[in-house]
Amino acid sequence: MVPEGWKQESLGSLFELKNGLNTEKDQYGSGYKFVNVMDVFKNDILTESKIIGRVQVTDSQLEGYQIKYGDVLFNRTSETFDEIAMAAVYLDDAIATFGGFVIRGRPTGDDILSDYSPFLFQSKNYRSQAIKLGQGAVRANIGQKDLSKVLVLLPPLPEQKKIAQILSTWDKAITTTEQLLANSQQQKKALMQQLLTGKKRLLDQNGERFQGEWLRNSLKDLVEIIYGKSPKEVVSPTGSFPIYGTGGIGGFASEALCEETAVLIGRKGTIDKPLYISEPFWAIDTTFYCLPKTDTDLKWFYYLVGSLKLRSFSEASGVPSLSRETLNAIKVSVPSTIEEQQKIAAVLSAADQEITTLQQKLNHLKQEKKALMQQLLTGKRRVRLNDQNTKATTDGN
Repeated sequence: MVPEGWKQESLGSLFELKNGLNTEKDQYGSGYKFVNVMDVFKNDILTESKIIGRVQVTDSQLEGYQIKYGDVLFNRTSETFDEIAMAAVYLDDAIATFGGFVIRGRPTGDDILSDYSPFLFQSKNYRSQAIKLGQGAVRANIGQKDLSKVLVLLPPLPEQKKIAQILSTWDKAITTTEQLLANSQQQKKALMQQLLTGKKRLLDQNGERFQGEWLRNSLKDLVEIIYGKSPKEVVSPTGSFPIYGTGGIGGFASEALCEETAVLIGRKGTIDKPLYISEPFWAIDTTFYCLPKTDTDLKWFYYLVGSLKLRSFSEASGVPSLSRETLNAIKVSVPSTIEEQQKIAAVLSAADQEITTLQQKLNHLKQEKKALMQQLLTGKRRVRLNDQNTKATTDGN
């Protein structure tokens, strides 16, 4: 159903479609910026500075394969159908060109505002049609003929402008939160490097810096490393105890293998992503679980072992693998008191909580934007226009 005042058009009627440039290998690496599939995958909006590759082209090639402000770039091949015909809108006046696995859509009229295009091609309506039109057995492909069949709903230009303003506000909030999250992750990484090596000492309960030389111990001095077991005999759809592998919970068991707080380390496969588990659980047979010995704070140990680059201790050339003997023998620097360990763990836990909060906020913003896009881009929720044309508001229908 087409909303009142809107129109439905095919991409073939809105764009002139053209496949990109193929040239010799020695032409790549210098010259003009060159849009490839990965540039389209990674960006809804493209500018010259975001494009990674370069290619040398003749004047005639440039004339035929140049991209201009407002052009839409579609990837015409991907490993999965879900990623076929992803789109990036070029919003720059700098000269650039595009590759053979990309289709350029050049607007043939003034039906779509450039600021509106990025949201139009993220819409569920566009994506679902494009995916259905993809072809191929090994790789998904889409050609100009099929892409031109996709139908899109277009509101009048003033309404497009309002919708773009509203959704751009959400994009700005998402970008800001992504930057805050990246900063927090980097700060935590720096803290771990400083605190877990003793380069930075924290304050004790009296407000004084912790003193004393750190010890040099093996992991076997800090924890008891225990083999996990196959859950075959205890797995149950009604079980109460989570079954942990290195990827997290993979089912439930009728009984617990360990009822204490523990740190899980992969024995095979993913060996460098330890888990801190504070509930009774079952550990599968491709894992170890670690219980603290006297004077070891387990949360501190969790952060410590997570900083060890355990893949470098792998004993297999294929699937990464660790033995208990190897783990037991690893030497680490250890604060001389459990109080300092606990303080380090508390600081890093606070950093983790900040990261978790920001990640939750980011996920929430993305979900809200997705829901709002579904309403605005289908006309289920109409924007309210005003004479000043400055503030974007919405009005539910």
